[in-house]
Amino acid sequence: MNLRLSTTLLILSTLLVACAGMPIQSPQAGAVPAKLHVLNWQGYGSDEPWAIEQFEQMYNVEVVHDYFNSEDELLTKLRTSPGAYDVVLPNIAYIPPAIADGLLQPIDVAQLEVWQALPDSFKTLPEIIHEGQVYGVPWAWGATSLVYNTETFPDGIDSLNALWDPQYAGQVGFEDNYEDAIIFAALAAGIEPANQPADLDAIRAKLEALMPNVRALWQSEDEFNRLFSSGEITLGVYWSGSTSRAQTAFGLPIAFVIPEEGAIGWTDAWAIPTGAPNVEMALKWIDYMSSPEFYVRWDTEAGAPVPANPRVVEQMAEDSFTRTVFGDPDISSKLAFITDTPADVRQEWVELWQEVKASMGR
Repeated sequence: MNLRLSTTLLILSTLLVACAGMPIQSPQAGAVPAKLHVLNWQGYGSDEPWAIEQFEQMYNVEVVHDYFNSEDELLTKLRTSPGAYDVVLPNIAYIPPAIADGLLQPIDVAQLEVWQALPDSFKTLPEIIHEGQVYGVPWAWGATSLVYNTETFPDGIDSLNALWDPQYAGQVGFEDNYEDAIIFAALAAGIEPANQPADLDAIRAKLEALMPNVRALWQSEDEFNRLFSSGEITLGVYWSGSTSRAQTAFGLPIAFVIPEEGAIGWTDAWAIPTGAPNVEMALKWIDYMSSPEFYVRWDTEAGAPVPANPRVVEQMAEDSFTRTVFGDPDISSKLAFITDTPADVRQEWVELWQEVKASMGR
């Protein structure tokens, strides 16, 4: 045996003895990142490229997004794809039916830093609590309200009923969402409570009167922005966070106002589906999404709705959309917040809205 081979064998033998009793580890261990599957609205913060890159580097994980265009679609995806998602973002009004269908699991909030920062007004929301357990972590809130083109309307608009004004026929962009349509019609007609109106005949008449003014029924942020920037619509209804992004990221001449009749309020919360493959990473994700590190940058660079975490608000600029539009502590009293609606009533709303939309082509 030559000297080189003998030396090599001696080294290998020494290494084997030294490693005896030690657990065998694959050289590839940790090389392939785990995956975190997120279900959210497209363009709603969580898919900001810089945020995904930052989170992936922090935790050696691959973030994979899927999207929905309505809360009902979110529930459908959870029903038809069990075990496919780790973390989702529903409006809190849709958490109770998701719990009833076994689609969500309780969250161990003791493992969340953000839970300690949230005010009791968010921690005790009845929609997120079931049998003493927490099923949703409030993340953002805001309004869907009246918007208009500041170049077209330099003197501004302060009434929701401007959408019904015949002089603006063919200029209105209205959301293709049965729930918001019902509530907006109730607000404009002065029907109370606007978030649970009983007089559906009056709602129908109000919506049918609106249709001649509607240029487009939009369904997504991108669709609204294209219609607005092209001048096809000059006023309508829009989400507060999306309006902030339209101003900040796209420089659109758009103003957001809570009109005299009121507006729609909403709260979105992170939730963890039943059978989520990566609950531990989902909890890290919720904390990251709720942190000032993420949220302030998102608001500064793109525009964001009002954060639920007060520590984020403290670090936002004085001229931020949140502080200028929602700085008034009484603003929430002007909002008809979306709430859990019985399934049979919701079905009535769906059918009413479909019939109203069909009347547009007559």
